[in-house]
Amino acid sequence: MQSKINRFFKPSSSSPTPKSADASQCYSIEFDYGRVQPEILVTYQRRPQNSICERNDASTDEASKEIDLENIMPNLGTAKSGKVQNKKRKYAQFYLELGQSDFLLHTCTVCGFKYARGDEGDEKFHKTLHKNYTHGIPFKGWQNERELRIPSLEIGRIVLVLDDDPPPQRNKVQEAVKMMEMELGDGWIYHQLCKVYLLISSQRISGCLVAEPIKKAYKILPRPGGSRCNVSPEKEARQTSTILQFGGVSFQREMVRRNHSTKSREESDESISGVVLCEKEAVSALCGIRAIWVTPSNRRKHIASYLLDAARESFCKDLVLKRSELAYSQPTSVGRAFISSYTNSDSFLVYTPSDV
Repeated sequence: MQSKINRFFKPSSSSPTPKSADASQCYSIEFDYGRVQPEILVTYQRRPQNSICERNDASTDEASKEIDLENIMPNLGTAKSGKVQNKKRKYAQFYLELGQSDFLLHTCTVCGFKYARGDEGDEKFHKTLHKNYTHGIPFKGWQNERELRIPSLEIGRIVLVLDDDPPPQRNKVQEAVKMMEMELGDGWIYHQLCKVYLLISSQRISGCLVAEPIKKAYKILPRPGGSRCNVSPEKEARQTSTILQFGGVSFQREMVRRNHSTKSREESDESISGVVLCEKEAVSALCGIRAIWVTPSNRRKHIASYLLDAARESFCKDLVLKRSELAYSQPTSVGRAFISSYTNSDSFLVYTPSDV
């Protein structure tokens, strides 16, 4: 077997015999790693932006592609333009609508302002408006303000503003009127003939009174005291004929009606109807209280009484009006209770817009 293997690898006689060479010499020639290789320098040239590159010596009719340097080197565009790209991630608040009645606009229960929850601008504006409504509009004062000296005034000061005063004072009055309109209704409180009294406390407008000249008023009728008769619970007790029997025991049903006071019934009737009864004959009057308003955080501090005293003493020149000589526009149930407390009487003067 070995002879056959040697015969197979034996070179044929027809092929030329190569020159014998030393194996170590061939290895050193072909694989001489110690020999210093020549240094090859590779240079690159930057292509201009929006240039057209050709591949494999293709013709100009072939499709070309623009090289976007900003995608290859993002910092190149920033350095070239000189602008710093803002890559700060922005977070947005999302909400789920599940049938909420106030999903789009939420109504504040105190000031009544409608705003969108989650909106930074709306919430900031509502916060400012809410504080101005509850504590009063900021007021730093004017150089030429018309301050009134009221002996009964214990807190702050009262400033009178007329229609011919400078624009800054009239603009401040408009801000106060807008606050009043949020609670009393808009479009009727102020006009050019009105005199506005502002009570300033802690550098804020705590109360506002709007007065106007009138010619006549009507005396309101006092509440009737004995119009309703009081019935005892014994007479109001009513026995029904319904009798329930369980064997030898019988149960009889009895219903007793509670007796309500006459005053509470009349007040409830007036709050529902809203009708104020007056005398038919008019009397002469000079000052009409068109509207009066105090911020919620400053109520129960006699601010409305101070404003009414200022109007009595300064509305007419060289004449101080009595409390009973002031006339009021049609008051609400709360306003009627306050006027009755201020005048110490249930009968006072009221007027209508036609009496101006």
